[in-house]
Amino acid sequence: MTDWNEEVDVLVAGSGGGLAGAYTAAREGLSVAVVEATEKFGGTTSYSGGGGMWFPCNPVLRRAGVDDTFEDALTYFRAVVGDRTPAPMQETYVRNGAKVIEYLEQDDAFLFQTFPWPDYFGKAPKARLDGNRHIIPKPLKAAKLGDLSESVRGPLGTDRNGEPQPDYLVGGRALIGRFLLALTKYPNVSLHLNSALVELVVRDGAVLGAIVERDGARVAIRARKGVLLAAGGFEGNAEMRERYAVPGEARDTMGPWGNQGRAHEAGIAAGADTDLMDQAWWSPGLIHPDGRAAFALWFTGGIFVNQAGERFVNESAAYDRLGRGIIEAIQAGTVALPFWMIYDDAEGAVPPIKASNVPMRDAQEYVRAGLWHTADTLEELAAKIGVHAETLVATVARFNKQAEAGVDEDYGRGDEAYDRAFSQGESPLTPIARGPFHAAAFGISDLGTKGGLRTDTAARVLTESGEPIPGLYAAGNTMAAVSGTVYPGGGNPIGASVLFSHLAALDMTTR
Repeated sequence: MTDWNEEVDVLVAGSGGGLAGAYTAAREGLSVAVVEATEKFGGTTSYSGGGGMWFPCNPVLRRAGVDDTFEDALTYFRAVVGDRTPAPMQETYVRNGAKVIEYLEQDDAFLFQTFPWPDYFGKAPKARLDGNRHIIPKPLKAAKLGDLSESVRGPLGTDRNGEPQPDYLVGGRALIGRFLLALTKYPNVSLHLNSALVELVVRDGAVLGAIVERDGARVAIRARKGVLLAAGGFEGNAEMRERYAVPGEARDTMGPWGNQGRAHEAGIAAGADTDLMDQAWWSPGLIHPDGRAAFALWFTGGIFVNQAGERFVNESAAYDRLGRGIIEAIQAGTVALPFWMIYDDAEGAVPPIKASNVPMRDAQEYVRAGLWHTADTLEELAAKIGVHAETLVATVARFNKQAEAGVDEDYGRGDEAYDRAFSQGESPLTPIARGPFHAAAFGISDLGTKGGLRTDTAARVLTESGEPIPGLYAAGNTMAAVSGTVYPGGGNPIGASVLFSHLAALDMTTR
């Protein structure tokens, strides 16, 4: 028997998208405790630059006159994901996101806006090339949150570079801030930082609660309706990454330091089945002076080359597709880390990257670290970065010829809508012609692991035999991703986290 220190209806482990479950449960009249392992709320969601959600046909888009249909969106999603995840899970995600937004918009704490972002597989049937399946939260003035604003993780410029906190919460921080603002209305909610879930309390196959380590002391919390595990992935745990063969390094993830897989291991110990444990949301990563590769996108020039001086990938592809292409090349032995972005002086010595996510530091720090190089000729640049000179010259010459023609015959750069998203619909092929010439070191980064506990459409965690474990739910990166081995569109990770957390809470109300 367990001597309970505290009792609630719902225990939520994690404070990213899982806050949607906490909010839903509280609004439906249940008592809720949120336990966050780290010193800040928000998890990986708070590091998202946009905080977007891929929710087709939602009210925000409907008011904007978007003519999409659920059938079209589901056709696209199924074409991209295939049968890697159960069809009912895919349909639940596509058809129910709009209902979540309807639910949230009944509360004045939540405000959203359209933010067109093209689907990531533009050639798939019913892809939305205009990006109108994606919305973001409106910025939130920090003062409106009061003291809670200091408890929201991020932004990355603050956490990694020591920059001052901005006056407004934007992107994922705005979404977290709005959930916290909404939760303050409910006296039946308690929020706990520095409170890591250690293990689940299981009796006769059912989860009754959890043991939480709060400020160094163990606390047994009974959860009468259920426990929602939404504590992020295990991207920060080098041992787990190696165990499950996840490419990349823990140091290069964009997930916060607390994402160590404790909720995964607690769920597995309780009998949960898992899936997709070798998968992550990948991206190319600009290497910063601290030695860490960090997610970067929105390239307005340059090409990637390997150690032989050859191109090997479509540099303008959606970041997960691009990251997977890099990993495939590494596994094939044609690319080693670091690889290099080669660019000319059209925009100066700083790489043509408009969204580095972790803000770039002074250029000389990169130069001193051996990460950025400059030379008057491509031959000299090749010597500085250890690349075969004749091959690099030939690679650039071939690319320039294709840029002039506007067609990338080698890797199809510019063939899809997303490729042209940052060039106003024009070709993203920019010649490398104006000296001096530059090189910037790149690695592989990720936005978190996406493998986790297998669930049903109500976010109930399943055993290997497919039976729900009573009282146990999962969402976000603690749950095996509904998108399988692909990244269908911007806002898919946060959208799925919010939706399945919401559905978990609704199911708990019926227990």
